[in-house]
Amino acid sequence: MSEQDILARIKTLVDQEHELRSQSSQGEIDPETERRQLAELEVMLDQCWDLLRQRRARLDQGRNPNEAQPNSAHQVEGYLQ
Repeated sequence: MSEQDILARIKTLVDQEHELRSQSSQGEIDPETERRQLAELEVMLDQCWDLLRQRRARLDQGRNPNEAQPNSAHQVEGYLQ
């Protein structure tokens, strides 16, 4: 997955997040559904940002960015703040 692919995926997920919030504010979905779906989107966004950081770190180190691998949701969500 190239950097442009990752950035496009991030944009898609952000667009989905905005749509979800819009649906919620218009009463088209219930708050529990919104909360669950937002949580899922946040995890996917965190994974994308993590992969993008890995690619950029590899480039900075003179390594192949294509060797970066997506980390599991569990691992990405377990990082210390």
